[in-house]
Amino acid sequence: MAIPDSRLAEALKSLVRHPGVDEGVILSTCNRVELLAQTKNASADLRDFVCTYFHVEPWQFEPHLYEYRERDAIRHLFRVASSLDSMVLGEPQILGQVKEAYATARAVGTVHSQLDLLLTRAFAVAKRVRTETAVGSSAVSWLPWRLGWRRRFSAP
Repeated sequence: MAIPDSRLAEALKSLVRHPGVDEGVILSTCNRVELLAQTKNASADLRDFVCTYFHVEPWQFEPHLYEYRERDAIRHLFRVASSLDSMVLGEPQILGQVKEAYATARAVGTVHSQLDLLLTRAFAVAKRVRTETAVGSSAVSWLPWRLGWRRRFSAP
């Protein structure tokens, strides 16, 4: 499942029309589609949105689904924006993708007070992670080279 950039605005509008959803952001990358939603009393069924929007049955995606609420959702967003929940730890591209998803949602009008504050904070956290830790400081090719070096020169 993926949502091309050309259909993201329409998908966002569909998400906030879904019962119980007040605000929404959709992050669609090469290996994930994530829905971030501010809901009314946790009443929104986002699984139903996925079924309807992608024309799929729950059994087709349930094994690959994860759902976070409240603090866990905030922690997850911070980890994604900081590139700590990424196929390549420290991958700088994911923060740009989160920022683009946020910008599109703002332009379409699906982000208001709550998600606006949350995403702004996520960007600050991501910046702090990158400046105060070694995350993302090495080239992507560094790890395979270093592992190869250890194998080649380690004692038998």
